Amino acid sequence: MSLSRLSVELIPRSEEALAQDVASVKTLLPAADTLNIPDLMRFPLRSWDAACLTMPQFGTVIPHVRAIDIAPGAPLPGSTLPGLKEVLVVHGDPPADLAHQTYPNSTESIIRRYRKEAPHLRIYAAFDPYRRAPWKELEDIARKKEAGADGFFTQPVFDLKLFDLCREWLLGEQVFWGLSPVIGPRSRSYWETTNHVVFPRNFEPTLDANIQFAQSVLRQLSQDQGCAYLMPLRVKLEQYLPPLMDAIQG
Repeated sequence: MSLSRLSVELIPRSEEALAQDVASVKTLLPAADTLNIPDLMRFPLRSWDAACLTMPQFGTVIPHVRAIDIAPGAPLPGSTLPGLKEVLVVHGDPPADLAHQTYPNSTESIIRRYRKEAPHLRIYAAFDPYRRAPWKELEDIARKKEAGADGFFTQPVFDLKLFDLCREWLLGEQVFWGLSPVIGPRSRSYWETTNHVVFPRNFEPTLDANIQFAQSVLRQLSQDQGCAYLMPLRVKLEQYLPPLMDAIQG
């Protein structure tokens, strides 16, 4: 058995850096068949523009779209981009730059617009087991499905017990399970403070421990042909990606 799909999340820092990262993924992790690209306000390159640049190199690319950035009646990002087949709609964090205009859209309202105005696109939404009570998150999942979401990308998971529980909650859904290395105390503090992650008592913020955890999750997902995405933050791709190939192929 093997994974149904494997994506790698790449930060669109610049056209040149993105092209280098895409080439690295193709070389270091040939099992990856998808890229997903967040839309980050601190960089000028928008996710859908990055998708346009990377699709000729890689093929399948899923840009993230921030719901709060879309003006009423404005064209939906990526909706007319040739070759684009999928988008991930997230709500979006408030911008640090107060001059950046946002709009009171819900994720569900933008998903409905995509479903109506771009029915050729497959639409993903976010699932986060850390940000609120599970019953509230699952109610949110139900609303996103009703609005037209076809599947979900999770926040990265760091705990096998929570991973198993979330798999039960999302049984029957197409889910890209997130994996991201947490290296050192500053990285751990970021996840705890910003994303409210509760790490297991035996969690070790080392590269080797994070690789072992990712291998374990990928092996489990491979058994039932699940989907995963890797978010290789603050690590060199050549250190993190190659050791995961054995878990994917095994």
